[in-house]
Amino acid sequence: MRGVVMHAPGDVRVEELEDAKIIEPTDAVIRLAASCICGSDLWPYRGIEKLDEPAHMGHEYVGVVKQIGDDVKNVKVGDFVVGSFVASDNTCEICQAGYQSGCIHRVFMTGTQSELARIPHADGTLVPTPEIPEADLLPSLLAASDVLGTGWYAAVAADAGPGKTIAVVGDGAVGLSAVLAAKQLGAERIIVFSRHPERQALAREFGATDIVEERGDEGAAKIEEMTGGYGAHGVVEAVGTQQSMWQAIHSARSGGRVGYVGVGHEVELNGLDLFFTGVHLEGGPAPVRRFLPELIQLIWDRKINPGKVFDLTLPLEQAPEGYKAMDERRATKVLLTL
Repeated sequence: MRGVVMHAPGDVRVEELEDAKIIEPTDAVIRLAASCICGSDLWPYRGIEKLDEPAHMGHEYVGVVKQIGDDVKNVKVGDFVVGSFVASDNTCEICQAGYQSGCIHRVFMTGTQSELARIPHADGTLVPTPEIPEADLLPSLLAASDVLGTGWYAAVAADAGPGKTIAVVGDGAVGLSAVLAAKQLGAERIIVFSRHPERQALAREFGATDIVEERGDEGAAKIEEMTGGYGAHGVVEAVGTQQSMWQAIHSARSGGRVGYVGVGHEVELNGLDLFFTGVHLEGGPAPVRRFLPELIQLIWDRKINPGKVFDLTLPLEQAPEGYKAMDERRATKVLLTL
């Protein structure tokens, strides 16, 4: 099978790899209908996250089940499925509480930028669609595998809902998905931090009511000014830097909530400073599996179109160009066709 391998920062290749196969009786193998490049893939691409050896890339996926292990009961060969970027059994106490990304048997997915992929814990991870989807639904279903589910979790963690003002730090695919989620959850006002006109336009299409171009302390001060001195009821942090984390915390009112889902790098929070903010923090790897059935149905019924976050589509063989485009901010998110 063909697959994407990162050998070193900036060095991405499409290579011939051994076909994915069943290893455990709880596994499934799927033939991907589409894959994509995630913003978090740029951390090792830029050399910020250490790469010890060549890595088979990708953790977002949709496709058709090709094989199942002997213990798999909930999906069958021929099903079209969507799965989370974290494989989970969906039966442990943590899964049952709705935090499948913390499953005691969790497996962080990798290797889905390829023609075939092995999915551990298939029964707990994969959600079949009602039938084989029409082609125009593929981008949105693929978005549900990570960025939509992550943005949705962040909006829930930020307590988005009727009467609430929600601010979103980060205008990448996850931040934009959080805007869509906050709108669907009924937020009254959605303020997005963005300096990019094309992303501002999509944010407004997804439901943003205000755009703020200031960053850091200036950005947080702007939110306070816009909310009569209070700050937002909830804030989504979808970047993962020191500046973005404190920007999110300081944009929230006392008693407010921050849903942080940016993959943090070199982020340190001073305990005393945090103590006096009085905000609630919830985040980390999103429990996408909790939301997948609802998100798939919303997409299936064409009530939401999160696939619009993909603004560049390339064949799998051109994945290196996709990484370059995202690194240079010429693309928000790249869809890879197979």
